[in-house]
Formats: sequence, C-alpha cells, structure tokens
Amino acid sequence: MSKKYLLWLPIACSLFLIAGIWAGVYYARNDRNAAARQKLDEVFDIIGQSYVDPVDFDSLVELAIPELLANLDPHSAYIPYAERTAVNRDLEGAFSGIGIQFQMMNDTLYILEVISGGASEEAGILPGDRIIEVDGTNIAGVEVSQDKIFDMLRGPEGTEVKVKIKRNNSPAPLTFNLTRAQVPVSPIDASYIIADTIGYVRLGKFSESTYPEMLTTLAQQRYDGAKAFILDLRGNGGGYMNPAVLLANEFFGPEHIIVGTKGRTRADHQILCSDGTGAFRDEKIVVLVDEFTASSSEILAGAIQDNDRGLIVGRRTFGKGLVQRSFELPDSSEFRLTVQRYYTPSGRCIQKTYRPGHNSEYATEIFDRYDRGEIFSADSLKVDSTLIFTTTTGRMVYGGGGIVPDIFVPSDTTNVTSYFVKVANAGLLRKFAYEYADLNRPRLTESRDTRELLSMLPSDNVLLQSFVNYASAKGGIAPRWYYINISAPLIVNQLKALIARDIVGLDGYFEIINESDPVVVEAVRQLNTGGADFPLTDE
Repeated sequence: MSKKYLLWLPIACSLFLIAGIWAGVYYARNDRNAAARQKLDEVFDIIGQSYVDPVDFDSLVELAIPELLANLDPHSAYIPYAERTAVNRDLEGAFSGIGIQFQMMNDTLYILEVISGGASEEAGILPGDRIIEVDGTNIAGVEVSQDKIFDMLRGPEGTEVKVKIKRNNSPAPLTFNLTRAQVPVSPIDASYIIADTIGYVRLGKFSESTYPEMLTTLAQQRYDGAKAFILDLRGNGGGYMNPAVLLANEFFGPEHIIVGTKGRTRADHQILCSDGTGAFRDEKIVVLVDEFTASSSEILAGAIQDNDRGLIVGRRTFGKGLVQRSFELPDSSEFRLTVQRYYTPSGRCIQKTYRPGHNSEYATEIFDRYDRGEIFSADSLKVDSTLIFTTTTGRMVYGGGGIVPDIFVPSDTTNVTSYFVKVANAGLLRKFAYEYADLNRPRLTESRDTRELLSMLPSDNVLLQSFVNYASAKGGIAPRWYYINISAPLIVNQLKALIARDIVGLDGYFEIINESDPVVVEAVRQLNTGGADFPLTDE
C-alpha cells in the first residue's frame, strides 16, 4: 500500500467516526422517545443482572404492555396471540365448527338452533337435542365453561368431531360423526315486516359480512312491500368502520358527508361522503339506539341525524368516537392503538370524556346514567350547552358524549317487580320455555309462522299459572301473587317470545317482544304519522 493511502486512512476513519457521532446526536435530539427507551432498557438490564430471583422477561412484558396502553385511552388495548382468534372471531363473519347455537342450562348443553347448511343440519341433529359427550369426554352434569365447549366443538375446517346426543323421543343416546366446516356468523339478529309497509331489522354488529347481508335483507323487505325501515342498533357495540360507512351510503344521494376523521397528521384527516349510488335513498328510516349503541353504530346514527335523513329514537348512545388501528407484533400478538377521532357531519366528536389511566371510571359511566336517572327520564339528561351543532336543516344537536336521540323513550320498568327479578336472574323463564318447547316440539313445529305458533299456546292465565308452579317446584321461589299480577304481562310475553325463539328462531322472538317494546312502538307511530318525513337536500 502506498504512503499516500496510508496518510489518508486515519483521516477517513476520523471523518467516519465524526459523522457517526454527529448522526447519533442528531437522531437522539430528534427522537423524542430516545431517553424513555434508554431508561426502560436500563431498568430491564438492572433487573436481569441484579434481581434476587430469575426473571421471565416475556411474562413481564405481557403484563407491562396492557398497563402502558391503559394509560393512553380506554380503547387502546393489547391482544395476546392466544386470544386473537377469539377476539376477532365475531367480526370476521365466519368460523369453523359444527353449525349450532347452544345454551348451557343446569350443566347441560341444549341446542337452540341448527344453522342451515352446517354439518349438524346435514347429519340430522335437531333443535332441542342435548349434547352429552364430545370426542369421548362427558360434558353433561359436570361444570364445563362455555369457552371450553367452544374450544371442543370448533376447530380447523375439515377436521372431525364425534358428539353423543340425548333426544327426547330416543331411548338411547345418538352418536354423530361430524366434519367441521365454515359456519357463517350473521350480524343480523332479526328481520321481518313489522307493520304493513314497514320493515324491521335488528343489527347486532358491524362485521365483514354486515354490508352485503344488510343490502340483501333490505332489498328483500322492499320486495315484500316495505317502504320504510326501522333499523334497531340497540346493544350494537360497533365493530368495523367501513361497513357502517357503506351502509350509510345506501340511504343518501350524492355528496352527503357521512363521517370525518382526524388524527395526528394531516394524512389521517379524512371526510367520507356518499357517492350517489344509494339504493334506499327514498325510503323513510328510523334508527333505534340506547346506551350500549357505540362506535360504528354511532357513525351511522350520526350520519342519519345530522343530514336530517331520518329519526333517531331511544336513549343517548355510549359515546365512543375513537378509532383504533391494529398493529401486529413479532410474536403475532397485536395491539389496537387509537389513531383518530371521528366526527359526525355537523362536526361533532361524540367521544365522551375520559381520564387516561382511569378506565374503570370510564367503564362504569353507563351505570352512573342509571343512578342519576338519565335512563328513565329525559329531564335527567344533561347536555353540554357549549357544544351545540346544527343539522342540514338547522336543527340543534349536541356534542360532548354520544348521540342524543331526537325522541327520548325511557327504559320501561312498569311491570318489573322483585318476583320477576328473582325468576329472571335464576334463569327460570328460559328453562321453562325450553322445556315447554321441547315437550311440545312435534306439534309446535307444524306452525307456519309466529302468529300461528301463538295460537297453539295455552291462554295467558294457564301459561302464567304453569310457570308459577314451575318456579316454585324447580326454583324454590314461592308465589307472591301481588307482585305476580303486576308482572304478569311481562312474564307471559317473555315466555311466549322464548318459546318462539326455540321453535321459529330469533325473528319470532323479536316479533313478540317488539309488540310491547315502547321504543319500537314509538318508531312505528312516527313512521305512520309522518314524524320521520325529513326532506332530502339533494331532491
């Protein structure tokens, strides 16, 4: 090597060293998290070197991450790998299993519904059957959690599971070898024509399949004569945002704001508008909400309300205006981080207030509404007068936490007594209804619809007396006729609905329950009297 190169070598090394130091200093100055990361690394190093006992750092991290996220906001959350499938199952629209809906009662698995097209239906399993054994393991008369049952019955598509079943008309147990297959998880709890030209749909969640299933359901109801719709979002805690936006789009003409989002950077700021392809822009709509209506459901309700497209009926919604994005970690666990707030068309952020790190306080806010009477009286609802917005026609709407309905309907406790609470909490209504349906199944299944099924049931007085006797004999709850007479309409209605649930499915259940549901009754009244007639701004 020449003396010339030997002379330049230390100079070049020095330059590289200086450049490296400068880059490190520049990065540290511009990385606001560097000091915090260094501090955390030092803590880990010290624990690893000096703690009195050996430390499982993987377990330590599993405990630390949820605490870290809990101090950001109530909806950022960590999901360990082992829990990802269960957490995401309901929103993915399908799972692999044997195709039944069941309920555990008295340590026995009762099949409530056999899903059409599933392995159980093809094998000849029937509603009312009891599964007593799975792959040789007894599950009857022993304490087995519902999660454990799910794990036993669900599994990879194409795998086999052997179930032993007890059937009323069979003296010996029946054995079925089933091959697990994809089972659709419908986001729609019920749909039917509720009154003349009014369609009713109860939507349980916003999953991957929500939009196409809702589109099909609404189209079928319109074919059956519906010219107006009641969309029941009560109890719908949300899910994916995109299906809510797509569904809202179906009720609008062009260029109506559906929702806006704002994040940390300008790239996270978006305004989503209708594109003019809405297939149901001319039909009237009423949306039912309550304190458990949240997230994506509030996007849809807010779009309908702020654009004066329809009427919101019920009680103030939950108030979740934070948007999460999932991030996968190297071990296939994930965490959901709040990255945006969403805003209704009038500009409202309906996220209710929260204090970082006080998630239990946030979670119990719903119960505070009960305590201060908001659930039972419109006068107890306190709106923030500093957060008033206007709809497209100038109506006032409120920000500060949830969607405040256009028409408030209180929770109905008229027929609730201590007797009703006791028998309901003991599960006796459900058990009596199931046993009645099971004993009379051959006759009841001949009914063609819910109306005909009701005509096959005994009179209200006979049904009530039979239940009171059952509750006394099986549940040890003594008759208290003063309270029973007050609760009689509620008890009888619940029993009829639960029997219908076992015989004709959830549609039948809601057909009966909705007849005396004051929120549904008010929605039908508004549609019939013109209360939901809002002018569309694109007409």
